[in-house]
Amino acid sequence: MSYEGKPGDGTFEDGSRSGRRRSGHVDRVGRPRMTDVTGQPVGARRAVAEAEVSVSHETLSAIVDGTNPKGDVLSVAELAGVMAGKRTSDLIPLCHPVALTDLLVRAVPDRAAGLIRVTVDTAAIGPASVEMEALTAAAVAALTVYDMVREVDPSAAIRGIKVLSRSGGDTEGWQRPAEAGPSEAPKVPRGARVAGRISSSPPRGSGGRFPPRKYGS
Repeated sequence: MSYEGKPGDGTFEDGSRSGRRRSGHVDRVGRPRMTDVTGQPVGARRAVAEAEVSVSHETLSAIVDGTNPKGDVLSVAELAGVMAGKRTSDLIPLCHPVALTDLLVRAVPDRAAGLIRVTVDTAAIGPASVEMEALTAAAVAALTVYDMVREVDPSAAIRGIKVLSRSGGDTEGWQRPAEAGPSEAPKVPRGARVAGRISSSPPRGSGGRFPPRKYGS
């Protein structure tokens, strides 16, 4: 069907509407479009997502001890997740640009499971949800972990990228049922922040080692 209406009036030669106010990502004639959130209530929205990167026990020890050849894996991954979360609408074509009010990325080793667990907490005040920002941050942080260890551990694998919870807007909150065993996501302290160490060289006087990460209070 060809478009012969006036620019912006949303009509076609048969008098039908283009479906601009439909909730999907495709209008009635197949054009890609952002979901119309014009009438959505503006409110506080939050989402939590996670990803896992399985690594060998030797690689995990090197990450924790600060001896990984490429540097401080966890801090670089956390920072990469923050940067990616803020650029979600540039990466996912039909996502709304969201002005995030909070974005927390935590990359935590789990020795028992043999993996790095990435947990992301996002928040915004607006008409659009923030699940995609949380998922994007988690995915890119996990990719960064892989990039930092791939030369010494090519068998490292990314898995389990998923939303753990979401809340806000005009719908009831949702939370993924807890999984039994070591795959259950740890709770992220509300006051925690990104470490921010991005140097690619060990600190002077460290004997070629990065300082080990400290966890807990």
